[in-house]
Amino acid sequence: MTVKELYELFCERIPEDLSEEWDNDGIMCCPDTEREVGRVLLSLDVTDEIVDYAVKGGFDLIISHHPLVFHKLSGINAEDHVSRKLMRLITEGISVFSFHTRADRVEGGVNDCLARLLGLTDVQPLGESGLGRIGRLEGSDVTSIEDFAYRVKSVLGQERLLVSSAYCPVKCVAVVGGDGKDCLKEAIFEGADTFVSGRIGYNIMEEAPEMGINMIEAGHYATEFPVLSFFSALLRKFDARIYSETVSSYVIRTV
Repeated sequence: MTVKELYELFCERIPEDLSEEWDNDGIMCCPDTEREVGRVLLSLDVTDEIVDYAVKGGFDLIISHHPLVFHKLSGINAEDHVSRKLMRLITEGISVFSFHTRADRVEGGVNDCLARLLGLTDVQPLGESGLGRIGRLEGSDVTSIEDFAYRVKSVLGQERLLVSSAYCPVKCVAVVGGDGKDCLKEAIFEGADTFVSGRIGYNIMEEAPEMGINMIEAGHYATEFPVLSFFSALLRKFDARIYSETVSSYVIRTV
């Protein structure tokens, strides 16, 4: 299967019209549309380390969630870090696909993966934007924010979370992977008692009791990394002969 053919299949499943207007996703780099794809590297970001890994491992394609090229480039030069990655990728013949906000919104994408991991049922798109999801805990489960926070820590593999309690039990949960603070009002309007996102911010979280909604800031990376399993499953469906490998691009550490 060629790079072009594979991208067309991804676009059928993750349509371009789901992307936010301000976003830049899709084909970030494509030295040869007719190159056969045999090895695909999956990563949340395209860092220098990921490019090194792709080159050494003989990968034909990198698929990421965060766009390799997000801000407009006024030129390609060796002094710019994004330009350097692009030049190396082109030299090595490696293409890059990035599926960003369309992967947040699409069925089965970032937020469905997150909702599933947290054990939510009756999951629906959140608000008019549809970037997040809202659902309920399984069965008749009702739990405290403390117990639910431990569940979030466990399933996302996080050592620490930020939790702000509105002193209400957890039953109806809204989730937004990554930086989701702009969706908080939609979560409150739709009746969520708990809001889970990668990034919310201190000034918002301190007002949780006044807003009547529990908040958990679980980490930008941790809440979006699960989408790579979605990309991997699509690859297997499109062409089971393609080898894929998922790697971490997380370089920010808590010390």
